[in-house]
Amino acid sequence: MPKTKNGHQHPNIQIAVENFGPIEKAQIDLRPLTVFVGESNTGKTYLSVLIYTLQRIFEGISRVPWSPHRILRLRHPTQTLPKEETPDVVKIAAGHPFKFSDSPQWVRERLQSDLEDTEGFVNELKRYFDIESALELIKFTESHTNTMKVLLEVQEDNQILWSFDIHDSGSGITTGGFVNGDTVLPLDHRTALWEILDPRLLEEPVRVFSWNTPATSYYLPAARSGIMQSHGVIASSLVDRATRVGLERFPEISTFSGMIADFLKQIINYDERRLSSDEMSGIAKVLEDDVLHGEIEVRRPAAGYPEFYYRPQQAEQTLRMSQSSSMVSELAPFVLFLRGVISAGDTLIIEEPEAHLHPAAQTKVALTLARLVRAGVRVIITTHSDWLLEQIGNLIREGEVMKLGKNKTEPTTWLTKEEVGAWWFHRDKPVEEIPFDCIEGIEPKDYYDVAEELHNDAVEFQQHLLNEEEFSDDE
Repeated sequence: MPKTKNGHQHPNIQIAVENFGPIEKAQIDLRPLTVFVGESNTGKTYLSVLIYTLQRIFEGISRVPWSPHRILRLRHPTQTLPKEETPDVVKIAAGHPFKFSDSPQWVRERLQSDLEDTEGFVNELKRYFDIESALELIKFTESHTNTMKVLLEVQEDNQILWSFDIHDSGSGITTGGFVNGDTVLPLDHRTALWEILDPRLLEEPVRVFSWNTPATSYYLPAARSGIMQSHGVIASSLVDRATRVGLERFPEISTFSGMIADFLKQIINYDERRLSSDEMSGIAKVLEDDVLHGEIEVRRPAAGYPEFYYRPQQAEQTLRMSQSSSMVSELAPFVLFLRGVISAGDTLIIEEPEAHLHPAAQTKVALTLARLVRAGVRVIITTHSDWLLEQIGNLIREGEVMKLGKNKTEPTTWLTKEEVGAWWFHRDKPVEEIPFDCIEGIEPKDYYDVAEELHNDAVEFQQHLLNEEEFSDDE
């Protein structure tokens, strides 16, 4: 898989599902830019939320199904380790390859039990999909079988590093998986593992190993515009209902899905002082200048939730989100996440980034997605926009031309065909990949069908009108 200009490279992630919600069958691999297209109610959001759920459970999907922070939580405070269970500090400190099989047996057993923690995973499915039973996720339209299957595989150089699977035939979900013993642990994982084995041996030569912030996943839902316009009211209402008296007054309270709740928490707890990298801030600034034609401002009262405003270019007065256009409230959280949330290595999932945007603005948002890919962010989108797909196709063409050395200067926005995966969702049919074509670009077949039908109708109506005009002239 191609590296970004900062050298970041995501692991190769394969996800396969059967009979999952409205999806009959899908087998995809996540690229730096992954695009889900197709008719409504065919499973694009279901698969996006599943990916988000897996990312959150494993705190980012990396070479092994844990993060340094999770490793530190493995050991009980009273646990003591026999000397023979302690790995060689020289081997770790010198940066020699340290495989998963070199880990103590109790660590390997604990991780295996995590992969088989069916109850914990089912609870996360219920939270993120806002369901009462995982049975609700079994395919509910024209299913030939009642068996739901999900398989996650993380690969490198055609070798499976680890896998996780879910199975439910109607009698209850079971989970499982394995980690390849030959998987080499990243440096920050090794350092964290060493600390839980014997913190006293962490001397200065080893302490220079700095941990990276674990990669995580963020979700911009289709409801983001409404949340941006009313997040304060929503938060105040939830606080009112959180007391026992409040629960008595509101015995039946509708619940958020987990990804909506996570998004709302990001907005309510947003802190402008947590600045992202200069590169991310620069991408946000271009989005504001070229698409919003103004700035998103954040104000935090002495007490209360942050308030968000829009200041048009060359204007002295600011507007509340509720006073701004739907385009502004749609893109405002995108800007905020770029300025204070997202980092290289993270995954950003966006539902319909083209919502409420003029076609010209949609093409500029596609440029923003390409800039994020170049910055090392994995991007997953759902879309119905032919304009967005056309621009992504042009960015791939530009990347392919660049590889041929035909560009006089390196463009700031480009993609390669290896970096983009487009997947076509059908009703009651398996999900198909849409291969990039240098002439057609990325174009779902049903888009052609709609365009052809519209064209044929237009020709027929035009012919009737022309015949009527000729008849009138003859009279």
